[in-house]
Amino acid sequence: MPLLLGSTETLVSAKSSRVAIIGASALPVGKLTSTSAGIADGLEHDFLAEVTARALAEAGISAADVGAAIFTQNPPTTKQLGFATFMMAQLGISCTGLVTEVGQLGLTGGVAFDVAATQVSSGQADFALALGVVRQSSGDPNVALDFGIRAVGDVNFQAPFGIPPIGWYALDCVRYMEDNGVSRAEIAQVAVKSRANAALNPLAQFRNPISLAEVLEQRPIVEPLGLFEVPSRADGAICLVLAREETARELGQASVVVEGRGFFHEGHHQIADHPHDMTAFPSARSATESALAMAGLSLKQIDLFELYAPCTITEILVTEAIGMFPAGEGHRALSEGRTTLKGAQPVNTSGGCLSRGHPPQLTGLYGLYEIREQLLGKAGKRQVKQAQHGLHTCELGNYNATLAHVLGVCQ
Repeated sequence: MPLLLGSTETLVSAKSSRVAIIGASALPVGKLTSTSAGIADGLEHDFLAEVTARALAEAGISAADVGAAIFTQNPPTTKQLGFATFMMAQLGISCTGLVTEVGQLGLTGGVAFDVAATQVSSGQADFALALGVVRQSSGDPNVALDFGIRAVGDVNFQAPFGIPPIGWYALDCVRYMEDNGVSRAEIAQVAVKSRANAALNPLAQFRNPISLAEVLEQRPIVEPLGLFEVPSRADGAICLVLAREETARELGQASVVVEGRGFFHEGHHQIADHPHDMTAFPSARSATESALAMAGLSLKQIDLFELYAPCTITEILVTEAIGMFPAGEGHRALSEGRTTLKGAQPVNTSGGCLSRGHPPQLTGLYGLYEIREQLLGKAGKRQVKQAQHGLHTCELGNYNATLAHVLGVCQ
């Protein structure tokens, strides 16, 4: 049975049962137009079939070896319904393990990975896939906006007033600025850093460097956040192949392993009807502490961080919440260069949601993909030197729930 998100049972309770990522492939984030095979204006399954074939080839296995496939739930604009079972037919895969779609807003990619890992660690499958595709560019943006409003807000109290998901983060930003005497410019530096990292990432949606002045002069989206401080619509397709650590060794595959995971749900929905600290993100702290404890590591031993951060302010708040910096000091650490690519604690080396891009259901998988690239020394000019451990987070909405994973090099 798949591991429940809040379960205290472990995925990696013993090294003999650790799960490894043995293959991966992803398309550049942006607008998907034609496949490498020349299929013009392909449908979602065309793009996902392409990355799946590449991931299996890198893993050194065939479709017949796959025992489970966990798909990210497609957005409401997807043309093909019953996508998981349809996709299995397209791939020619039959499974005795679980085949399903999972959807938990910003947690979706991380949950797909978590369930796939559990299929392997529990012995339900020797090889499992965590995969998905998103084509926001082909759908009506109003459909996605309506979905977001109804998903993150109370349909009786908040949704009728049209508060979008980004609106929650804007409120967080105002609160943080007021509480700590911080300017918008200090927070907007996140966008500049993200773009600098993305400029070195061939999978990134936006790769042209930007200045702080350019960030500040953009039109507002939700005050005080402007165009470059929130994510754009994006397409993507990605597949990760998972197996037991021993299997990875038998195959002779360079791989990374899941060293720890943690989850915490606050029991509240977004900005709820109870008094709470809007900028504390306690779920991020709890989930990270659990993941580190399972891995037997301290935060100081983490070499890079891929944090789910749809807006500039979110990155700062998460770095504080997980204990990288004291409350109210995250913006200062950024300005001092501590979270840059060459800093002591690199954050979102991929460019993150803001510049690598944010195909919502896939963001968690793209973050895990980036950590794998870094730990295997395959990140090119954005490579973090001698990286051995990486921390990944994703969240349900305004970090009322967080799923965290610690990945390490398979020794």
